[in-house]
Amino acid sequence: MSEHEESAVRLRRTLRAVPAYKPGKPAGSTGAEPAFKISSNENPYPPLPSVLEAVNDAARSMNRYPDMAVTALTREISQRLAVPVENIATGTGSVGVLTQLVNITCDPGDEVVYAWRSFEAYPIVVALAGATSVQVPLDADFRHDLTAMTDAISARTRLVLVCSPNNPTGTAVHTDELRTLLDAVPHDTLVVIDEAYLEFTTDRRCPDALAMYREYPNVAVLRTFSKAYGLAGLRIGYCVAPEEVATALRKAATPFGVSDIAQQAAIASLASFDELQERVDALVGERQRVVTALRSQGWDVPETQANFVWMPLGEDALDFADACAGAGLIVRPFPGEGARCTIGETEANDRFIEVAASYAGTRAAVAGPVT
Repeated sequence: MSEHEESAVRLRRTLRAVPAYKPGKPAGSTGAEPAFKISSNENPYPPLPSVLEAVNDAARSMNRYPDMAVTALTREISQRLAVPVENIATGTGSVGVLTQLVNITCDPGDEVVYAWRSFEAYPIVVALAGATSVQVPLDADFRHDLTAMTDAISARTRLVLVCSPNNPTGTAVHTDELRTLLDAVPHDTLVVIDEAYLEFTTDRRCPDALAMYREYPNVAVLRTFSKAYGLAGLRIGYCVAPEEVATALRKAATPFGVSDIAQQAAIASLASFDELQERVDALVGERQRVVTALRSQGWDVPETQANFVWMPLGEDALDFADACAGAGLIVRPFPGEGARCTIGETEANDRFIEVAASYAGTRAAVAGPVT
């Protein structure tokens, strides 16, 4: 085949409807000042010394295949959560387990109900499975509209995804709302509570997802070590689910997908959670400082329970992202909607507050008060 000849390889038609995932841009340089990437919801703190030691020890045997069953970590999670090992499945980050969840529940043409806007990977993994996304708009406060989501469930619905706290708006569902949804969902439809940002949640109205899993036979809980635990680069997450679901998840897992390095780092992180909690508390404190500052500037930012804030910018989202980039800050804009901005180092947060203040002043001068 010549270099100018088009490939005749036949690819799945489904790919035409699959949106591309847009990762956060790398932080550029602004001269003498450091640049900050606050677009990917990463933990700004480096790994704990004990975690680094576990990683270094595990790296000595990386010529060997890892334990495919991820036995040691599964046992540790089981003990900490008081959940049978048979009800736990691991994967390459929560998004890896999410892909497995869609693959084990959906045949082509089946439906997956979730709020929108929410996690960008949802429409991708659903489309790749040949299933259909049923996207239910967030309410006026950028929260899940669980009543509308209940109404959207049909005979074709096989999976309902509840992202709480929601990415990218940071808002969380409340126990009473979630219970109403779960009471209405058919027992043969799996409801997945995606808790990637659980550790940053401080609102007592938020549900105990594990209690919901124990109470309802069709509930699964999805968690990750990428955020609060700071292991984003190692790709490891897990799901707590009914035994038949967890068994199917393990069957659908990529063989040897979770590395031994990731497993040992996760175990060490669990053992050091008191130290990690101090970092989480510091980030939550910074989150409140940022939100308070933004609201004092006139920004109507929603209540966030995650490690980021949502800026409801509408058509100004890309312009605001450009203003941030000019100040050495990389944020995650969603054209026509808003921008997600991660709580980072204190210096990054200070700079973000300054840019937001400047932008609010310019915007008010041109178009009136910030809304």
